[in-house]
Amino acid sequence: MLRFGLIGYGAIGRLLVEEVLAGKAGDVELAAVLLRPGRDAGRLPVVHTVEGLRAAGATVIVEAAGAEAVAAYGPKILTSGMDMAIASAGALAEPELMLQMQGAAREAGSRLVVPAGAIGAIDALSSMRLAGLRSVLYRGVKPPAAWAGSAAENLCDLKRLEVREQFFHGTAREAAAAFPKNANVAAIVGLAGLGLDETCVELVADPQAIGNRHEIEADGPTGRFRYCVEGHASKDNPRTSLLTVYSLLRYLANREAAIVI
Repeated sequence: MLRFGLIGYGAIGRLLVEEVLAGKAGDVELAAVLLRPGRDAGRLPVVHTVEGLRAAGATVIVEAAGAEAVAAYGPKILTSGMDMAIASAGALAEPELMLQMQGAAREAGSRLVVPAGAIGAIDALSSMRLAGLRSVLYRGVKPPAAWAGSAAENLCDLKRLEVREQFFHGTAREAAAAFPKNANVAAIVGLAGLGLDETCVELVADPQAIGNRHEIEADGPTGRFRYCVEGHASKDNPRTSLLTVYSLLRYLANREAAIVI
């Protein structure tokens, strides 16, 4: 049986645990949840350190607590020999952290995994990269409420918006740095394709949007494609796409599966 540790117990973490307990990941069991002192996760076992996760029997760790948690715990987790899957891919837009985690994983023989999260077509994009991509554009379109609390509030009037407005155009690295709680998908697309500095990103607030829409346009020697997914947001957090939870769940299920797709 695979025993995993979880970092964070917010909208993503709660639903992930619920689905694991329902048996949807197969023979997978929660070892413990890592939280800051003073926080609790109901009746679930809680620890406050990476050592606590290891002592609880975790062999793989899933992060669902934000970019700060990736930076705080990621290098130590990988150095300890445990694999790690992260929901907050935007953390890797920080070059020093990226190099630190890469070095830790190589030295310990562990692995840092970035699941596809709220987006699809990452398999096609990463395959096209091997042939030589020419261009990649990611466009994130969300209702104004999903951008609340972010830098978007200083770039457009979210509360009075009547028509869609593009408030950001730049690279995936710039997007992930400026919108750390909203642009994880931009970072994933960048990491899978041309890189964070060569991937173009457009961010849009649309009062007519009923969900979080993610679009990819890519072109290369193998062809071109356009991909769009309009996902439902978490009822507990409008910034979080439900698909992110099930991407992490799929990662856990694949760790124990005899046939992996």
